[in-house]
Amino acid sequence: MSSAGEGLSRPLPEQVRSHVVELASQILGSMPAAAVPPPLRTIARFDPRKRAKLGGTPIAAQLETDKEFRELVAEALTSGWPELVASLAEGSVPPAAEPVMVAAAAYLTRPPGWAEMVENARADIERSAVAAEGSALEQTLTRLREQLAAQKTAAKEESDRLREQLKGARTEISDLRRKLHEARERAKAADARAAEMEEAAQEARAAAASAGSTGESELRRLRERLADSERQLEAARRAAREGRSVEDTKVRLLLDALADAAAGLRRELALPSSISRPADSVASVAPGRPGVQAVPARALADDDPALLDQLLTLPQVHLIVDGYNVTKTGYGTLTLADQRNRLLTGLGALYAQTRTELTCVFDGAELNGPVPVSAPRGVRVLFSTPGQTADDLIRQLVRAEPAGRALAVVSSDREVAESVRRMGARPVPAGLLLKRLGRA
Repeated sequence: MSSAGEGLSRPLPEQVRSHVVELASQILGSMPAAAVPPPLRTIARFDPRKRAKLGGTPIAAQLETDKEFRELVAEALTSGWPELVASLAEGSVPPAAEPVMVAAAAYLTRPPGWAEMVENARADIERSAVAAEGSALEQTLTRLREQLAAQKTAAKEESDRLREQLKGARTEISDLRRKLHEARERAKAADARAAEMEEAAQEARAAAASAGSTGESELRRLRERLADSERQLEAARRAAREGRSVEDTKVRLLLDALADAAAGLRRELALPSSISRPADSVASVAPGRPGVQAVPARALADDDPALLDQLLTLPQVHLIVDGYNVTKTGYGTLTLADQRNRLLTGLGALYAQTRTELTCVFDGAELNGPVPVSAPRGVRVLFSTPGQTADDLIRQLVRAEPAGRALAVVSSDREVAESVRRMGARPVPAGLLLKRLGRA
């Protein structure tokens, strides 16, 4: 079936080899046991799906060396592709035939010039692989170019958007600066008018004092002028007070807290009401009194049961409660509504005992709609707005207070405790408040 001395200079292409081995493995399974070549008898007993995979190398070697086995496989190929085999036997290759099938048929049937046919098929297979690889690379390059163009477009749009935002921010800042300047000018003008009115009132009082001997009518006229001046001065002062910022309220609150703290400290330490003398400030130990190191420390640990009681005695203290953090620590098995009602009831009793300013903050993210909450007397109840957590609202409340006011935040959330501590508030674990409410 082949010419003498004709053979391949290189191994079969992998696709052709796989196809020939697959065909041979199918024939191997249908052969009688006695007709199976001895080297392949063990492989013939393999599962048909694993025969070509596990016995590929022995089958290929047997096809190369066993002419009878190869011709048997060639007969099966000829029955399936008679036209292709006939064309190869005549020395021509059908133009539409697949290169893999041409090479497999030429290798098995061995027509004249079969080695050249296999090599030509190998060249066709390699060209097809190169063309397919080039097409894939071209598609990949096109896709990457499209992605790059899309990213450039998105980057340009983002850059334009940021420029517009920056422009708007600059315009807003300019407007705010202008409004601030105008407000300062108005404040200066109000102060000037108040000074003028005060000066006029002083002049009126001086004139009334010097002209007391001129008669009752002149005195009455001057008194009327003085009253008018005082009314104008009071109106100017009222206008100036109403124009002040919220910082005045914070300062007043802080001054009240300092005054109450000073009065409480004076009462606790039994300080005399008289003014101390410079010699009293010199550090020393008076006769009959303990040394400095005998004074007990007043600072308490965060988990000290006496911490909350001591904080509640501070003047003008503001106690901020992380609502759900406390309720889920103490009675998390209840519904949210029952948790809120139980905590607010306890806080109401605590206010009735201490008259401390109490603010209870709940997370509004879990609410599906307006929640009717009956806040007890003296307890401020707040829910966080959409997009805001209860932790953020607590930090806002702490920042809103004047520096130096006594603040305590009840929460076992470590992140909340650390952040409010940095802002000057004293964190208190939820368990201490639950114990305090249990005693109420």
